Amino acid sequence: MPEAAKIEVHIDKSSEIQDMQSHQEDDDIAKTSSELDRILSNGRDFSPISYEENNFECHESFFENFHAGYKRESDHRIFVNRSLHLENIKFYGFDMDYTLAEYNSPQYEQLGFDLMKKRLVDLGYPEEIMLFEYDPAFPIRGLWFDSHFGNLLKVDAYGNILVCVHGFEFLKHSKIYELYPNKFLQLDESRVYVLNTLFNLPETYMYACLVDFFTNSPRYQRDKTGVKCGELFMSFKSIYQDVRNAVDWVHIHGELKSKTVENLEFYVKKDPRLLLVLDRIRQSGAKVFLLTNSDYKFTNKIMTYLFDYPHGPRAEDAHRDWKSYFNIIVVDAKKPLFFGEGTILRQVDTATGALKVGTYLGSLQEGQVYSGGSCDVFTALIGAKGKDVLYVGDHIFGDILKSKKIRGWRTFLIIPELGQELHVWTDEYKLFHELQQLDIKLGELYKNLDSSAKEKPDISNVRTNIQKVTHTMDLSYGMLGSLFRSGSRQTFFSSQVVRYADLYAATFLNLEYYPFSYMFRAPAMLLPHESTVAHAHEQRLTDQQEPKFSRMRSIVTTKNEHFEHSESLVHTRPTTPTTITHCHDEDMAEDEDSDKKSERSDETN
Repeated sequence: MPEAAKIEVHIDKSSEIQDMQSHQEDDDIAKTSSELDRILSNGRDFSPISYEENNFECHESFFENFHAGYKRESDHRIFVNRSLHLENIKFYGFDMDYTLAEYNSPQYEQLGFDLMKKRLVDLGYPEEIMLFEYDPAFPIRGLWFDSHFGNLLKVDAYGNILVCVHGFEFLKHSKIYELYPNKFLQLDESRVYVLNTLFNLPETYMYACLVDFFTNSPRYQRDKTGVKCGELFMSFKSIYQDVRNAVDWVHIHGELKSKTVENLEFYVKKDPRLLLVLDRIRQSGAKVFLLTNSDYKFTNKIMTYLFDYPHGPRAEDAHRDWKSYFNIIVVDAKKPLFFGEGTILRQVDTATGALKVGTYLGSLQEGQVYSGGSCDVFTALIGAKGKDVLYVGDHIFGDILKSKKIRGWRTFLIIPELGQELHVWTDEYKLFHELQQLDIKLGELYKNLDSSAKEKPDISNVRTNIQKVTHTMDLSYGMLGSLFRSGSRQTFFSSQVVRYADLYAATFLNLEYYPFSYMFRAPAMLLPHESTVAHAHEQRLTDQQEPKFSRMRSIVTTKNEHFEHSESLVHTRPTTPTTITHCHDEDMAEDEDSDKKSERSDETN
C-alpha cells in the first residue's frame, strides 16, 4: 500500500457514521462508510472489477469492530501514523509560529500578500498588480510551482499530476499531457519549488496572480516558458525568483513583524488553554522547551501577548511570566540548519534582546534565553536521546522532516486546516454516498463478464457522472480541493504527513484531552487483498484458490543420516522465536525488561 494511503484511514469516522444513521437511508449509508474505508485504505483508483467481487459484509464488519469503542470528538482528536507512548516522552519541544501562536486566517495571509505586492512594485513590477485581491478559497499547501512552465501543480506522492493551474486557468487533460508526458513531473529542486508551509499561502496565490496577469495582458506575448514584450523576455523562472526574494525580504527586512505586533488581537489567536496544557506537561514530569526561528524581540512580544492573562494555568493561580512555562528557550534556531551543522550557541540578554559575545559553553538554565546552536549540542546539554523528544511544529520540512530523519525525534505535526477538512468529510457524506453508488453501478455493468466476453458494456454515462461527483466533492474543500486528496488519490502533502509525522492534529491544544500516560496506537494499514477479501470464517477460498506455496513450517523433522554431528555447524535451520520479537508497532522504552518478562513466562509455562 502506498504510504500516502495511510493518512485518511486515521480520520475519525465515528461522528460521520452517527450523522449518517440519523437519516432514512441507514443501510445504504452504512455500506457507503464501509466502502469509503476500503478506498482510503488501499489508496488506489476505483476498480470496477473489485466492486463486483467484494464481500461488503466482511469489510463492513471488520471496520465496525476496528472503529468500535470510545472515540473522542473529532475536533479533540490527535491522529496517529506511528504508535507512540506519551509515558516514554521526557521532553516536549514546541515551535512558535503556527504552533503555539496560530495566526488568524485569512487576515494574516492578506497582510503578507499586500506587503509582497508593495515590494514587487518597488522592484519594478507594474503598478496594476496593486489591484490584486487575495482570495483565500484558491491557495492550499503542498502545491508544486513549476518555474519552467509557470504552473501550480497538485501532485500525488510520486509526482503524478492531479490538478494543473496556469495562472487562474485550470488546464484540461490534453494540455497537461502536452506539457508533461504521462502527466508526471520529477521533483527537481532546480525547477520545482514545494509550497509546504502556511507562510507559503500568499506566495502561492501571488504566483497564480502574476502568471495570469502577464499571460493575459495585451502588452505581453505569451510564450511556453514566459512572456515577451518587444525585445524583453520575462521567464516564469525569473518571476519565481522575484517572488521568492520579495517573500524573504518581507519576512526578514519588511514590515510583516512590525505590522503583526501593532495589531496582535487582529492577527494572533489567543487561548487560555495554552497555559494549562504547558503546565500539565511539566506536572507530568516531562520538560518543555521552545525552539523557534523567530528572533527574541518578536518572540517575546508574541509570547507575552499569548500568556497575558490575569491568572496562571488555573483561574485561582497567580499570573506568571511566559518564560516560566518552559525549561529551555532557544530563539533564532535557523531550522532546518539546526538539525545539521547548526550555528554558534549564544546567550540572549533579555533586557536588550542583544546577543552576548562568544559561544555559550555552560549548562542550559531555566529562565534564560539562548540563540542558535545545533541539535547535537542542544541534546547533549539537556541529556536527551532521539526518542525521548516529541517535537511539535507546523513546518513539514523545517520542523518535522529534518527532526525525524536526522535526529530521530518523535514528531507531532500541527495542521490547522484539518478542522475544515473534517467538516467537509462529515458534512458532505451524501456526495461520498453518491460516488459509492456510481461505483457499484459500474461494477454491475461488468458482472458475470470474463475473458470470453465479446460484448462491451456502455460505461460512458456512469463514468461521466463519477467525474462530475468527484469534481463537486473536490470543490467542497476549495478551488484546488482537499489538502490531502484529489478524488480517491492522496496528495504529495498527504504522503509527507504520513511519512514523517508520528502524530498530527489541528492544534497541539488537543493534548488537553489525553492523559500523559496515553498510548497512541496506529490503526492497521490494509492492502487491497486484505481490505476486500473476507476472513476464513466469513468467506472460504475455493479449492482452486488454495495457496500453491506455504511458508508454514512442518512440525515433523527428519534426521540427516549422511552427516555426523559437527561442532562447526551450530544450526541446521532457524529456530522459531518463543519470545516476543515481532513488536515493531509498539513504542517500548524498556525492551530488555520486556524480554526478561517473556523469558520468565516461558520458563513458568
